[in-house]
Amino acid sequence: MLEPNFAPCSIGKRQSPINIQRNLTVHNKLLKPLTRNYNSVNATLFNKGYSVGVRFEEYPGDLWINGKNYTLKQFHWHLPAEHQIEGQQFAAELHLVHQAAVDGSFAVIAALYQESNADPLICRIIEGLKHLGGENTTVPLGILNINELNRRSRKYYTYVGSLTTPPCSENVIWIILGKVMSISKEQIIALDIPLNSDCKKNARPCQPLNGREVDMYDELSC
Repeated sequence: MLEPNFAPCSIGKRQSPINIQRNLTVHNKLLKPLTRNYNSVNATLFNKGYSVGVRFEEYPGDLWINGKNYTLKQFHWHLPAEHQIEGQQFAAELHLVHQAAVDGSFAVIAALYQESNADPLICRIIEGLKHLGGENTTVPLGILNINELNRRSRKYYTYVGSLTTPPCSENVIWIILGKVMSISKEQIIALDIPLNSDCKKNARPCQPLNGREVDMYDELSC
């Protein structure tokens, strides 16, 4: 039975992830390019048991959406990906979790991966992954270069949803990048090994849209 504060996971109407159907998205010309400013700072690798991620010991930078500032708090991976495009499930998904100091609200940038070449960011933490133990263990990474996360995004989808793990809090701004990244089979295995045995497939199923609008930003068709 779910804890009372986890109720949105079962009764929420604005839940995530979702399946993005391109013909149902709205090309919103009011959307702007993403304004991100991330820095290379002291970071720590962590294992929550159901996901592996990176948190920061210093201020890592921020994201601006509609004049509101969201600080990057951590990022983590899901295997396989949670969001789908036209019903396609990708090999992995990176979540960059941001939170606004003014009201505590969340904004998450999601990047989808297909299995192919190695991802440069994961290459930088691969030694740490080899030393990461079970649930609630951590490994210091030192200064982590995350500059490539500042790359300009020519296309993205956005909608209002929820956290994909309990308490499944709603009113989360989701931004799913249009460019699919690549991840090697070896990297997928390295991200999977530290997880609890019952959390090896840690992707939440797609949730109903329930009438929500999915907007699209496309620089090439502005």
